[in-house]
Amino acid sequence: MHQKRPHVLGIDDGPFRKQQDGEVPIVGVVMEGATLVEGVALTSFPVDGAEATAFLADWVRGLRWMASLHAIVLGGITIAGLGVVDLRRLAGELDRPVLAVTRRETDGSDLAAALHAAGLSERMAVVERTPPAWRLERGLYVRAAGVEAAEAERLLRATLHKARLPEPLRVAHLIGAALVNGQSRGRV
Repeated sequence: MHQKRPHVLGIDDGPFRKQQDGEVPIVGVVMEGATLVEGVALTSFPVDGAEATAFLADWVRGLRWMASLHAIVLGGITIAGLGVVDLRRLAGELDRPVLAVTRRETDGSDLAAALHAAGLSERMAVVERTPPAWRLERGLYVRAAGVEAAEAERLLRATLHKARLPEPLRVAHLIGAALVNGQSRGRV
């Protein structure tokens, strides 16, 4: 899988308020390397919904770009609040590396407390199976499934441009914010 400009799907959810009912937009952006957007996909997922892994696997398998994807990058191990994603299971079901990238290190205690408070403690089993995180340059923390650390880092470096986040994930984040708020926020 040694592509100079890998095709990577970045997935992020739109912003929402705690205790919000309803659905949250989920945005997927396919990019070749760090500069060419090849496609955008939209769906939605219930706030704190169950079976986030199965949902993402079904959605990604149905995307027209699936055959050309080299990896999937998520903005953490949850979507739409407390929808916990099993990175190893998702990587296995899609037969692609799955990387979870965050800007800060976490030991899972905040997530554990939120799951407990919401009466969703059974999801902690998925959190406990999550691969350990390591620090990449630019202050990113990475968890990877379905790929060795060196290859995960190579994939991520190929998708970094000027920002700290991989471009497919950053663009998905911007689109998600615009869908909810009418415009994205952040630096120009």
